[in-house]
Amino acid sequence: MPTFVFKLFKFIPKDLFIDNKSKSSINKAVMNFLSIDCSTSIGSLFVKTKNKTYNKLLQSDKLNNDFLMKQILDFFSVNELKFSDITHIFVNQGPGNFSSLRGSLATAKGIGLAKNLNISGYDTFIWSCVKFFNQEESICSITKYREKYFLKNYNKNLKKASNIKEVSLEELIKKYNNKFKVVPKKIIHQFDKKILKLKNLHIVDLDHKELEFLALKGLLDAGLIKPLYLS
Repeated sequence: MPTFVFKLFKFIPKDLFIDNKSKSSINKAVMNFLSIDCSTSIGSLFVKTKNKTYNKLLQSDKLNNDFLMKQILDFFSVNELKFSDITHIFVNQGPGNFSSLRGSLATAKGIGLAKNLNISGYDTFIWSCVKFFNQEESICSITKYREKYFLKNYNKNLKKASNIKEVSLEELIKKYNNKFKVVPKKIIHQFDKKILKLKNLHIVDLDHKELEFLALKGLLDAGLIKPLYLS
């Protein structure tokens, strides 16, 4: 067992652990989950349980491993939540800063192991597309990382239609002007204004609640969950 995951166990209060009675009281027809997003400098935590939702923004200088675990525990304590209130953990795999992604994935896996929770990964590409499920035949999801633009294509059922590829500003303007495109609102300040003027461009808010839909459709990664790193 990795040293970091072992250390996580020590900091989780006993009353937050799942026991058989509390686990059986959860309504299995409703997906109750914690979502962790540390893909950008301003991260976020989100919990949905018993048809109620709770969210918290994470300070950009508090995304390292130790502070993230503390913030999750504080978040649960302030909102009088217990880990027995949830059955799933969703964690953003990127793209983003590799250290932050790796730390958030390690934290999620540590909590999942300690409390026997299901863990699934998602990325910002598919998260940006969820609002358009079964609406467009082809969707181009675009993001920017380290001054480079990256694109991933999906079909109308949000199945991957291409691998992630780097594209230049000129290529986006010439080749993708008429394509149906989505970009996450929280990073549009990084985009060239020429891109924001393209046709069929949709700027979307990333909503943690919509991750439940992706999970129910089997569109989250449930196997080998690792950071999505773009060089």
